[in-house]
Amino acid sequence: MADEAKAKGNAAFSAGNFNDAVLHFTDAINLAPTNHVLYSNRSAAYASLNKFSEALSDAQKTVELKPDWGKGYSRLGAAHMGLQSYNDAVSSYKKGLEIDPNNEALKSGLSDAEAALARSNRSRAGPGASPFGDAFGPEMWVRLTSDPGTREYLQQPDFVKMMQDIQKNPNNLNMYLKDQRVMQALGVLLNLKFQARGGDDDAEMPSATASNGETPERKRPAASEAEPVKQEKRAEKEPEPENEPMDISEEKEKKTQAQKEKEAGNAAYKKKDFETAIQHYTNAIDLYDEDISFLTNRAAVYLEMGKYEDCMKDCDKAVERGRELRSDYKMIARALTRKGTALVKMAKCSKDYEPAIETFQKALTEHRNPETLKKLNDAEKAKKDLEQQEYFNPQIADEEREKGNQYFKEQKFPEAVKHYTEAIKRNPKDPKGYSNRAACYTKLGAMPEGLKDAEKCIELDPTFTKGYTRKGAVQFFMKEYDKALETYREGLKHDPQNQELLEGVGRCMQQINKASRGDLTPEELKERQAKAMHDPEVQNILSDPVMRQVLVDLQENPNAAQEHMKNPQVMNKIQKLVNAGIVQVR
Repeated sequence: MADEAKAKGNAAFSAGNFNDAVLHFTDAINLAPTNHVLYSNRSAAYASLNKFSEALSDAQKTVELKPDWGKGYSRLGAAHMGLQSYNDAVSSYKKGLEIDPNNEALKSGLSDAEAALARSNRSRAGPGASPFGDAFGPEMWVRLTSDPGTREYLQQPDFVKMMQDIQKNPNNLNMYLKDQRVMQALGVLLNLKFQARGGDDDAEMPSATASNGETPERKRPAASEAEPVKQEKRAEKEPEPENEPMDISEEKEKKTQAQKEKEAGNAAYKKKDFETAIQHYTNAIDLYDEDISFLTNRAAVYLEMGKYEDCMKDCDKAVERGRELRSDYKMIARALTRKGTALVKMAKCSKDYEPAIETFQKALTEHRNPETLKKLNDAEKAKKDLEQQEYFNPQIADEEREKGNQYFKEQKFPEAVKHYTEAIKRNPKDPKGYSNRAACYTKLGAMPEGLKDAEKCIELDPTFTKGYTRKGAVQFFMKEYDKALETYREGLKHDPQNQELLEGVGRCMQQINKASRGDLTPEELKERQAKAMHDPEVQNILSDPVMRQVLVDLQENPNAAQEHMKNPQVMNKIQKLVNAGIVQVR
């Protein structure tokens, strides 16, 4: 039952229903409170809801239960990141890497945590800190894109590289103060208007007028200090090569040539000429590194060739470069999905599907692609199947079933269910475990669960008569007497002298005849009619025009009714309505 709740939680998490995922994982934890994976999964769900305190608590419990499991430290680091406890996050990721040095999630998490810690440290005013550090945070690109004056600069690679350098370390701003575009961008980010002194070329950090009209105090440099700057700027008055129209044309030419290389690579890939395809994609990457599809295409070739490490390296490069270029999230998702596919291929040898599952989940946070979701579900199923194979042990299954039998004799049915469930896990192809657990569920009044186990028992071995007696008993207790009768009769085909099945037929016939004779009490009649309203078979009979005419003839035309009764199918349907209390016999 804990596994079922866990599976529901995983499905809800994959679908983005994080609140439902938390509820299902909580149900699973209540059933299996020492399972570290359940706390790990719920921590991820809480983190997705931005409930980082709860995520931290579950992550700590995960590490407590399984201190040698790297993923627990990944959850711990993520929770600390959400709470902006960057030192603790760095420490958690490092601890995890000591246990699992090759864990990609821990490596990526550590990189993010160290970068966040560095940004946090820079934001605190201190000796040597840039007073403009906050201006170059995550919102920098959004603000530059929104301003019409700086939007066009984002198409210029040299400007983008300068801003990236400043974003990494705001103190690097001093290196680019002579560039008018940087000064204009700084004005946009600080909501200031910089006034030039002595023309466009003299745009050092002079007086700045705020948007509210106030002018910050600033000491004017002495003439002796300003003069060398003027001389230096006159020497640099020629426009830099990156801005010349000829270089823009050259950039376009490279991009066009790279696209041709990509198309040639695609053609070679279709012909299964993988080495040639790789060469063309590599040429495209060398010519123009601002299109990550060249990397993902080359990764696809490596995947086909079985070079999974090379495939994953290209995917990681594509993700990293894509984030720098702010590429379409669908492209980043594609790179992550391709990496996950390579990890699945490798898992067939390593028997570790967890890295692939994590990668597919990351891809789905970028773009909810049905193909990626299917790959995730397949990987989770493969992991579950592998766990079942590794857990398979018929000898232990028999031992657990015997323990369950002892508890059953003592009428300790919940304890019996626990051991029967373990027996099923150890040997899921043995129908006896399902048969015994169905009997327990029946005693506990859990009829749907009992019916499910009985049907599984019959599915595994259609000749195993216990399955029919279990199923018939459940249907009888659910007052579905006609269905129970059918089940008992089906069992008798395999074992005609089985006493339990024969007695079951007798009990069903007694109840059915009671309805046929009109011996039902008003309460029993009302109960059966209410139940019939939810029975699809009864509703289909009542909506059938032919059967409606038969019912009319039963009341108004006895001769026609007798003809109808000669048809076995009509007779069976009439008997169904009698059993349901819809038709009464007097």
